[in-house]
Amino acid sequence: MLLPFLSVVMTSLAGQEEINEAGGFVLWAAEPTLNAYRAVLSGGVVTQAMIVSIGVTAVGTAVSLLSTIGLAYGLSRPGSLGHGLMLRVTLFTLFFTPGIIPMYLLVQHLGLIDQWAALILPVMVNAFNVIVMRSFFLDMPGELIEAAKIDGASEFATLVRIVLPLSRAVVAVVGLFYAVAYWNAFFTALLYIQSPEKWPLSLVLRTFVVDQTPIGADELSAGSTALPPQTAIQTAIIALSVIPVLVIYPFLQKHFRAGLLVGGVKG
Repeated sequence: MLLPFLSVVMTSLAGQEEINEAGGFVLWAAEPTLNAYRAVLSGGVVTQAMIVSIGVTAVGTAVSLLSTIGLAYGLSRPGSLGHGLMLRVTLFTLFFTPGIIPMYLLVQHLGLIDQWAALILPVMVNAFNVIVMRSFFLDMPGELIEAAKIDGASEFATLVRIVLPLSRAVVAVVGLFYAVAYWNAFFTALLYIQSPEKWPLSLVLRTFVVDQTPIGADELSAGSTALPPQTAIQTAIIALSVIPVLVIYPFLQKHFRAGLLVGGVKG
């Protein structure tokens, strides 16, 4: 598992001669250099794409968490308005997803083509995450909810002051799921985003890996006498797209078991 990551990082730090000698991927860079990272972070298309990805991930995760928490809490309260119908609709979307063409026509009808909102709104709520969070809320002791009602707390106050402080584990796990999905958003960007300056990092990475003359080559070479090896640039972008998730994951790992097992296992 570690070998591919090591190879990507070492190749991004290697020079052209080392890459040629290793046949494309370097397992250990004898003379590491940061030229590839300097090139891609010099203020060109990759830097813009990273800013877009960070913004979409931050806003999308916040909006998705708020929507998922509200829907899951409503579905966990017996007798709430439209409880049975909304639960059936949520389960229906879990098993039957719309096709690519209907989704594209809907996004086009809403005027979201080539808008960053197209990366968030169509995938704002994930039914699986709603079910996991709802199960967690159902496992919460009913005495706490009843005590809050006796004290005169509204449903919103009960959710904010009692339920959410006891649900940090499942909120952290679901938030991580949403954040990783938004950070790695590729297909939705490929479908809905047309302007290159609005592309997220995953779509820019695709152009560097697939295209022979990747977008942003002029920006990368501007002000530089020699452009770093193409393979080093590709692996540097791959490393930049993977490292944020690897950095965040260890801080949320302790919540993973509690959030998934308590929220998803019954019996």
